[in-house]
Amino acid sequence: MNKTFAVIGGDRRQAALAALLAEEGRTVWTCGLPGCPEAPDHAVAADVILLPLPLCREEGMLNCETASLPTEALFRRFRPDQLLLAGQVQPAQQLEAESCGLTLVDYFRREELTVANAAATAEAAIQTAMERLDRTLLGMDCLVLGFGRIGRLLAHRLHGLGARVTVAARKPPDLAWIRAYGWQALATDRLRGHLEGFGAVFNTVPALILDRALLAELPRRCLCVDLASTQGMDLAAAEELGLPQIWARALPGRMVPVAAAEAIRDTIAYILKERGDPM
Repeated sequence: MNKTFAVIGGDRRQAALAALLAEEGRTVWTCGLPGCPEAPDHAVAADVILLPLPLCREEGMLNCETASLPTEALFRRFRPDQLLLAGQVQPAQQLEAESCGLTLVDYFRREELTVANAAATAEAAIQTAMERLDRTLLGMDCLVLGFGRIGRLLAHRLHGLGARVTVAARKPPDLAWIRAYGWQALATDRLRGHLEGFGAVFNTVPALILDRALLAELPRRCLCVDLASTQGMDLAAAEELGLPQIWARALPGRMVPVAAAEAIRDTIAYILKERGDPM
């Protein structure tokens, strides 16, 4: 028997996910998605419930643009035999699901999805920057803050476009890898006095790195792009200092929703296969 799917809440990538599943001939019900049919009764009865990435934007509230819905109330409408999949599930929501006897799997814990998401974020970050810059990245000095998945891929892409790349990181092994890739390495606690000359700075760290004092060292033309969910740059100070700045959160969902949806679809297929219940 073919499974039925529900896509509930989210942004353009969830809408694209519903369209992809429908194109594959699967039965898909949607709810809480802009521009998609509303079928709440069918949606809550589907075999597989696909929830947003992230599951919540605000504490305890489903990430949904069309309605305000507590996750606890939503979970009460599901059955224990249904499989729920969501991204970036917080402990409180995991406990809510368990208290209702539900199986809730966090698909964003999967390495294959986080890598695909990082690649999409890096590409979208460069597009965002190029739309604001009046110069090419070729020959530009660019600083990347952080050497996680997004930082690594972003530095690689910038280098491929001919930028002169510097990466700031905390850990000595990361600094060694940065040098091994042929980029300049900076320790994040030693940025002071080393920020002159950059044409663009990209932050990937969800903790404050560039405060007003450090931002004041940047050239006034330097574009500041913060990719973190929690600001790693004091963007209010950047604006006061006259620095062009963008808080570019959740880029895959906004700029490359189809690619983001394909990565989620593939990850869901892997999860179902591993559970012995393939799509």
